[in-house]
Amino acid sequence: MFTRMSHYDREQLQRMLNGELPEATQTAVVRHLEDCTGCQQQMESLAATAHWWEETRDALAGLQPHTNSSEFSGLSMHPAEESIRTVPLDFLAPSDNPAMLGRLGEFEILEEIGCGGMGIVLKGYDHELNRYVAVKVLHPFCATSAAARRRFVREAQAAAAIVHQHVVAIHAVDASHHPPYLVMPYVPGESLQQRLTRVGSLDVVDTLRIGQQVADGLAAAHAQGLVHRDIKPGNILLERNVERVLLTDFGLARAADDASLTRSGVIAGTPQFMSPEQARGDQVDHRTDLFSLGTVLYTMLAGHSPFRSETAMGVLRRVCEETPRPLREINPAVPDWLEALIARLQAKQSDDRFEDAHQVAALLQNCLAHVQQPTRVPLPVEVMELVRRPTRITRWQYGLVAILLFGVCGAIWASRPPAIVPMPHASVSPPTEAAVLMPTPADDGANDGWDDELQPETDAVLGKLKALENDSEF
Repeated sequence: MFTRMSHYDREQLQRMLNGELPEATQTAVVRHLEDCTGCQQQMESLAATAHWWEETRDALAGLQPHTNSSEFSGLSMHPAEESIRTVPLDFLAPSDNPAMLGRLGEFEILEEIGCGGMGIVLKGYDHELNRYVAVKVLHPFCATSAAARRRFVREAQAAAAIVHQHVVAIHAVDASHHPPYLVMPYVPGESLQQRLTRVGSLDVVDTLRIGQQVADGLAAAHAQGLVHRDIKPGNILLERNVERVLLTDFGLARAADDASLTRSGVIAGTPQFMSPEQARGDQVDHRTDLFSLGTVLYTMLAGHSPFRSETAMGVLRRVCEETPRPLREINPAVPDWLEALIARLQAKQSDDRFEDAHQVAALLQNCLAHVQQPTRVPLPVEVMELVRRPTRITRWQYGLVAILLFGVCGAIWASRPPAIVPMPHASVSPPTEAAVLMPTPADDGANDGWDDELQPETDAVLGKLKALENDSEF
């Protein structure tokens, strides 16, 4: 990963121009170029066009969806933060219908729905099948990069391999067209990100319902050997009326055994929803999506991501090192068992998370049934155990508590005052100094108060030790 620097050299800028940098690094370079005239001039000379920088910044920063449109398609959008920028659609062929923007292959294009860093999404009409479609076109700027074209086609192939009710299907792909495009169902509704922006945090029922369907879609992807690697609210679609949830944008998906997964230093994804292993550039498997799902569930209940910072590097550090603030401190309506379930999904070590998405989907479904019918449907045993045993206690932790117990006892014993032996009236020799300072045995009714002082601390530590003994996994 590149570090922040005063200037980037020509080799790094050329890699940027060729689309060979990870997305997180591209974003860092773009921000640097905004304020660095010297690097801008270098980039312009490499690209041989004075306008390349502005086009690059617009493409990589991500354009916003139309705020007056309630329709959604299949591309992750950014929340509207500024006015919409217009992307030239000069790649469209003329249409015989003046009401249309143009034609793309066999599809009439009605309007532009939105644009992200990699692609433009257009609303199209398929005359042959008499249906609306969403046409995702690789951004004309990105289409000049061979790496970007390969990734775009890989997205289509990855998604097309998954046939599931909670994954957006791929109808067709044209990789030979310039720019290439793929065709998806047109989904009326909004993204989860748009829902959160509009209404804030969600209730427990909606969170469980959406989470269960996302987990179902992930299970289908994982069964095909695919890891999505970019699970976030912007990639989760909520179909209007039926409230069906669909996963989209498999642009970062790779085969689980893809060699690119094992390259160190390569980061791909959205920082706030990455897993720790993603943030470190380590090898990932299906459990990285489970961590991201846990972060999405947390975001739905809290109204914001658990890992927030002013910089991308700050976010990545928090993902790797910090435990999120307890959910119930933010939203008291969250049950303790749901907080524990999400914490299990967000375990820093992948081995400490759930086994797979099938297990998570089943748990969330049963939890939803329990919330809706608490007297008839019990909470799953696995979830109840998470509350009773929130953390796994290891042998060394158990031994540490034992050492603490003896330490407390020893400290109190050393601090107690010496007992004074009363002098007898009989004419006997006075006691030696050692005899005066020696403690006397305790009586049932009269002692020096040491037992009363020690008992609360001893009981507390012994109680903790007993609890650990009952709950520990050895």
